[in-house]
Amino acid sequence: MKKIILASGNKGKLKELQTILADLKVELSPQPRTSDYEVEETGTTFVENAIIKARHASALSGLPAIADDSGLVIEALNGEPGVKTARYAGIDCSAQDNMDLILEKLKPFDDKNQRKATFVCALVYMRSANDPLPIIAVGQWHGAITREKHGYKGFGYDPVFWDFKHKKTAAQMPKDLKTKLSHRGQACELLKKQLDNLWSK
Repeated sequence: MKKIILASGNKGKLKELQTILADLKVELSPQPRTSDYEVEETGTTFVENAIIKARHASALSGLPAIADDSGLVIEALNGEPGVKTARYAGIDCSAQDNMDLILEKLKPFDDKNQRKATFVCALVYMRSANDPLPIIAVGQWHGAITREKHGYKGFGYDPVFWDFKHKKTAAQMPKDLKTKLSHRGQACELLKKQLDNLWSK
């Protein structure tokens, strides 16, 4: 059984990854909820921030590490909110504050094609803190930002993220459909394939 630390204390992320990696004989545990495991995300890309978190967790634990960084990229806003997705409206902002700011900034753009957006999740696996060749898996969910909120499921920007194919927001979708389409679900499956290939050699 391979022991790996997840560079997060988020129970939802842990459960999702544990489920997806279950048949790879992995013992995935969350990082301790202590201040020494907190690290400043100074990267300018999702991949850079995921590597920073994985490297830090691996250095402290002595174990291989998995970390993710995710967010929303909006074309009309030159890629914003990007790596600042969770704190777009300020450090202590709420999801509602973030959505309100985005909707305000996108007011000049009327058509959905002008409001295209992509949810991105970058997952990184590092064998050690000094791993020069981390395994990287990136999932992307393409859609657009609506003019107002729709739906009550999900979290974050889900009520304003429109999926063109299913003609509904992420917050209007059943959980199993959202998981299948989501950027995180895609990244998890890609990571699983790469780890399976790595460990089967």
